Amino acid sequence: MYADKITRSMAATIEETKRRREIQSQYNEENGIIPKTIVKEVRDSIETLKPADEEVVFGIAESEDEYEVQNNIEALQKEMMEAAQNLQFERAAQLRDKIKELEERIKN
Repeated sequence: MYADKITRSMAATIEETKRRREIQSQYNEENGIIPKTIVKEVRDSIETLKPADEEVVFGIAESEDEYEVQNNIEALQKEMMEAAQNLQFERAAQLRDKIKELEERIKN
């Protein structure tokens, strides 16, 4: 926490954190537990997604038929919402960009 002064609520939070840390330390000591930092792989960023993913996302709506393009936009919107609900934000962003591209195709 960053502030010029410690408020009552900040002090209460700090004290509660200390209390919980003491309980956890005591439990760890009684049970022979040595805390370790977890090691996780860094997730791929949006720029380094697998080409196979791009095929799934961008292999749709190559038709010039406006009706078919509109159907593909609706399917992509549904998929984008599902991706966002599943916390797959990079995929949702890719789908959003593809939807914008298809909407531009319809306008032109």
